[in-house]
Amino acid sequence: MAAARRIAVVLFNLGGPDSAAAVEPFLVNLFSDPAIIGLSWPLRPLVARWIAHKRAATARGIYARIGGRSPILPNTEAQAAALGERLRDLGEVGVYSCMRYWHPMSGDVTAAVKAFAPDEVVLLPLYPQFSSTTTASSYRAWLAAAAAAGLTAPTKLICCYPAEPGFIAASAALLRNGLAESRAKTACPPRVLFSAHGLPKKIVGRGDPYPSQVEQSARAIAAALELSGTEWRVCYQSRVGPLEWLGPYADEEIRRAGRDGVAVVLFPIAFVSEHSETLVELDIDYRHLAEQSGVSAYVRVPTVGTTPAFISGLAALVGEAVASPAPVRSQFGPRLCAAGERCCVNSVA
Repeated sequence: MAAARRIAVVLFNLGGPDSAAAVEPFLVNLFSDPAIIGLSWPLRPLVARWIAHKRAATARGIYARIGGRSPILPNTEAQAAALGERLRDLGEVGVYSCMRYWHPMSGDVTAAVKAFAPDEVVLLPLYPQFSSTTTASSYRAWLAAAAAAGLTAPTKLICCYPAEPGFIAASAALLRNGLAESRAKTACPPRVLFSAHGLPKKIVGRGDPYPSQVEQSARAIAAALELSGTEWRVCYQSRVGPLEWLGPYADEEIRRAGRDGVAVVLFPIAFVSEHSETLVELDIDYRHLAEQSGVSAYVRVPTVGTTPAFISGLAALVGEAVASPAPVRSQFGPRLCAAGERCCVNSVA
């Protein structure tokens, strides 16, 4: 009998500090990324340390509100365990969590994958929508770490899956529950806000496809729920600093909802697990803003997490990647980005 094929599946995620002491070094790693701060060496690390030191106290305060640490690693590990169960039929599969800015990072994970001795590696970002600041950054870090570790197994990247059926089904089911909760709380009609993490406009101006893929996700979920165009809108959260960011801003849309006399059902469309941006910004800060703005009901829909439909969708993506000879593929195979957008095909090499 032939030996089972050995496949390593690597889940990319942002990562987060696991203690108060880790907050500042986590921020140093974040702002040292050339995808985030586009300054040349050696200016970039100096600026990164300055920004991290300046923001560390505020960031520690944010994490203190959710127990002093980010939950993103345990959430990702739960997704990895659930995905591993669904991939047993592919052979001997190891599923690894790889964080971009805190442990376990690419250096540690490439060493573990090399020890597993896979026949093939599949890289699966937990970012449904591609951005140069997320998927491309994680991919570059992985390639460098793999080269340093001597990991030579054939590697495939799933670059994006903004309308993957499992992701859309899981999102629609959760949002349906959120709409029902809103209608049970108030007679005011609900307005769905699809909230995504923001991005500076200068990055979008370089051809980053993130906003167009966020729109793809929103349209697909709205279609699954048969929402009219007036019942939902996309907005962006988590902006910081003096740069102009993608809009409309989520806080402004919540204030608008109060003026319009509608309830808010907010779905974090670009997050697939809970972390500070959902547990603090959405659950605490925006809920308080909604109350101040006269919003009759504010419902925050959970992230897709380990919901069976989402995990099944991830498993399908891995299976399709294994069956395909292409080193980079979207949910449908070919690139999803428009010709003028700098997607993974022409910005990650």
